[in-house]
Amino acid sequence: MDNDVSAGSTTSTLGHLALGLTLLAFGLGHTRVIDGVTAADAVSLATFVGGIALFVAGLFAFRDKDTGTGTAFTALGALWFTWGSTADAQVSANAAGLFLLLFALVALSLTLGAAGAGTLTRGTYGLLFVALVLLAVAQFGDSAGLGKAGGWFAAAGGLLAWYGATAALANWPTALPGRPAGRGVTATG
Repeated sequence: MDNDVSAGSTTSTLGHLALGLTLLAFGLGHTRVIDGVTAADAVSLATFVGGIALFVAGLFAFRDKDTGTGTAFTALGALWFTWGSTADAQVSANAAGLFLLLFALVALSLTLGAAGAGTLTRGTYGLLFVALVLLAVAQFGDSAGLGKAGGWFAAAGGLLAWYGATAALANWPTALPGRPAGRGVTATG
C-alpha cells in the first residue's frame, strides 16, 4: 500500500473537518436513518460550523494565497450559512430545489477545479455535487426516495472530508493502492 500521507495545511485541515461534520449531519438527517433525526436538526451545526467556521477558514486560505481552498471554503461556507439561517423560512419546493441546484453547480465547479487536489478532496466535492443534484430533483419532484439517496451521498462526502482531515492530523495514508507506472494492461493487436 502506498503510504502517501496528506500534509495539508492547518487551514485546509480545519476546513475539511468543518465540511465533513456538516455534510455528515446534513446527509444523515436526509436519510432519516436515525430515528427522530432530520436534516432540520443540523441547522445549528450548518450555520456555525459549516457556515461561519468554513467561511473564516476560506478567508485564511486566501490570506495564505491558496485560492482553490479559499474559493471552496468561502463558497461552501456561504452555502451552509444561507441554508442554516433560512431553514425556517417558508419557501416553495421549487425555490428550495433551485437553491440546491445552484449550489450543485458550485460543487461541480469545485470538483472540476480540484484536478490537482487529492483523491479525498475531489471525491468529497463530487459526492456533494451528486447529493445536491439528487436533493434538488427530490424537491422539484416531491420524491422522498431521491431525498434519502441524496442524503446518503452527502453523508459519504462528509465521511471522506472527515477522513481526509483526520488523516492529515494523524499522518494516516490517504493514497489508494495502485500499480506502478508502466505496468498493467498491455495492448495487443
